[in-house]
Amino acid sequence: MNIEVWSDVICPWCYLGKHRLEEALRGFPEVVTVTFRAYQLDPSPVPRALPIKQAMMAKFGGPQRAEQMFSHVTELGARDGLTLDFDRAIMANTFDAHRLVAWAAGQDLQLMMIDRLQRAHFAEGVDLGSHPALARLAASIGLDERAALAHLESPAGTDAVNADLAEARELGITSVPTFVIDRKYAVQGAQEVPVLRSALEEIARREAVNAPR
Repeated sequence: MNIEVWSDVICPWCYLGKHRLEEALRGFPEVVTVTFRAYQLDPSPVPRALPIKQAMMAKFGGPQRAEQMFSHVTELGARDGLTLDFDRAIMANTFDAHRLVAWAAGQDLQLMMIDRLQRAHFAEGVDLGSHPALARLAASIGLDERAALAHLESPAGTDAVNADLAEARELGITSVPTFVIDRKYAVQGAQEVPVLRSALEEIARREAVNAPR
């Protein structure tokens, strides 16, 4: 089974979705490969570091509704053992973070890089729009900091990220996380672990029935 996950590193539902997918796959009997694809919830430039709460107030119709959303997803994250500290989180354009993920993927560290970026954003208040900060995060998982910074300061990886974004449009993906299984099935949203596990089991059964004999 091949699972492709379109997600954005500063999307809280994507953070939940990644964690829940990992839980759903724990002990799963099928051989599964998981690849993360780039998606940008907001491709707009972010000219300066801005607290995400401040940036999102207008989008969610004012501070009260924004606080309700933040509180809700923080509580859900806590139930799953994840820390989401929106008082510290910084708004960022994630294109370069996705380029870093693609670079780490070339060194078989894609999942570890995504996890480190998500924890940095949601729990540590790291600005994922900063090249030096991104390079330091790469170093924290064993990658070369200077090489990471040189990669980020160049246009390298741009085509790979743009290809993922274009493919998302072609597939009609408009919300994340979206899990695309074997290019035949799609599961949207940060589904609860039993729901996601059940969906994957049903897909495995269908594929087994339809497999050539």
